[in-house]
Amino acid sequence: MTLKIRLARLGCKHRPFYRIVAANDKSRRDGKQIEVLGFYDPLQGKEDANRVSLKFDRIKYWLSVGAQPTDSVENMLFRAGLIPPKPMVVVGSKNGQQSTNLHLSPITGEILN
Repeated sequence: MTLKIRLARLGCKHRPFYRIVAANDKSRRDGKQIEVLGFYDPLQGKEDANRVSLKFDRIKYWLSVGAQPTDSVENMLFRAGLIPPKPMVVVGSKNGQQSTNLHLSPITGEILN
């Protein structure tokens, strides 16, 4: 059983509201949930404190037991400081040489070894 941390949509038509939930990856988007881990309201202002609410201790627990966040939830967790950014892989350079195994920091742009 693979676990995902993902968004479950609630709210009315044209008024979305999302719960951040831990669920089995085989269940539907709005289907059976194991645990509610927070919420996300995209209609709030970007700087509003009520836009995202997370249960940090429970999210850390689910990540520690192997739950995989979806891309949108992963971005939220990165902004909240719960997970490090994904390493960026340099595929090529301007002069045409292919360099492999080089990872760039998305924040500073430095090469990580």
